Amino acid sequence: MRVNRILLSSALVVVALVVQVSVLSRLHLPGAVPDLLLLTVLGLAMVYGHVGGALVGFGAGLLADLAPPADHAAGRYALVLCVIGYLAGLIKPDNGRIKSATGPMVVVVVAAIGTTLLYAGVGALVGDTAARHVGLGSLLFTAALYDLLLAPFVVPGIMALARRAENDPLADSGSQAKKTDISSGWLSGGTGLRIGGQRGGLSGLKVKAVRARTARAGRIKGVKRL
Repeated sequence: MRVNRILLSSALVVVALVVQVSVLSRLHLPGAVPDLLLLTVLGLAMVYGHVGGALVGFGAGLLADLAPPADHAAGRYALVLCVIGYLAGLIKPDNGRIKSATGPMVVVVVAAIGTTLLYAGVGALVGDTAARHVGLGSLLFTAALYDLLLAPFVVPGIMALARRAENDPLADSGSQAKKTDISSGWLSGGTGLRIGGQRGGLSGLKVKAVRARTARAGRIKGVKRL
């Protein structure tokens, strides 16, 4: 992963984990807890692709496993988010931009349900049966509902930040070209000349110069005849 990806992903994951542990987990909502960390991983995975999504998911899950007040085996949530990040990254289009919001919303619902099922399944393998006592059906419904309600406020912003950080180091020349276009647009607005298309502007000046020379030559010929 690139340096800008690592820095942005690390910052977003840490912020999401702090907010989830200090705010969302203390709301005491019925059923599951809104998973802000999962939404962050999904937003980054849908921009970085399946490889980047898997790496971000594993790092975010491992951090959640080690951060207090974690009460489960280390690596359990890391495995779950690694798989979810990989699968979410598979829907990334070739141009990196998703035009419709339907796809990401479907991914959020499927990821919320899949995360709960995978977490409960891995827990059953290691002897953790807490999901059975709480009620798996209630956890699935509330997890999908809470994440779906929270997703419009989180996922688009995460994806926008990831795209911006992804495009910044690619071409400084592109940014220079944009600056030139903006400045030339201001100049053309003040002078009336099309400086943004320099060929058209130069050709217009040349035509004016030729016309001026022709007019002068006609005047000189008229004087000589007199």
